Amino acid sequence: MKPKSRKPVFAGIAVLLVFFLILPVVAQDITITIKVAPNVLNLASQGEVVTVHTDLPYSQVVVATVSLNGIEIQSWKSDSRGNFVAKFNMNDIKDLPLMIDAYNTVTLAGTTVNQQNFSGSQSILVVHNIPQGR
Repeated sequence: MKPKSRKPVFAGIAVLLVFFLILPVVAQDITITIKVAPNVLNLASQGEVVTVHTDLPYSQVVVATVSLNGIEIQSWKSDSRGNFVAKFNMNDIKDLPLMIDAYNTVTLAGTTVNQQNFSGSQSILVVHNIPQGR
């Protein structure tokens, strides 16, 4: 009687080792919390900026990678807690395909200095209320 070959067992162990050694190296996407201001976007307003506050440390963000629904960031800063704050041109946001009198989801996305992708979403109400004359 021939002894059983151990090659398949060793091959399986080798595959598992490679899987578990490489798996921790693969960066996981980070889900962040955002707060959008204004959270009600009036298409008839004269506002100039949409501000997005995050819970992500300012020092961790590669600013050139940050966008809101594909819109390029206009300016940025750190808040009093050291978290990243992004500002976008309101007219660019108004130009997005938005549903009026409905909640629309906006998503802030970018990359950290450790090359991890991050994103966070919030639904904002979009209205078109023309101010009445005084």
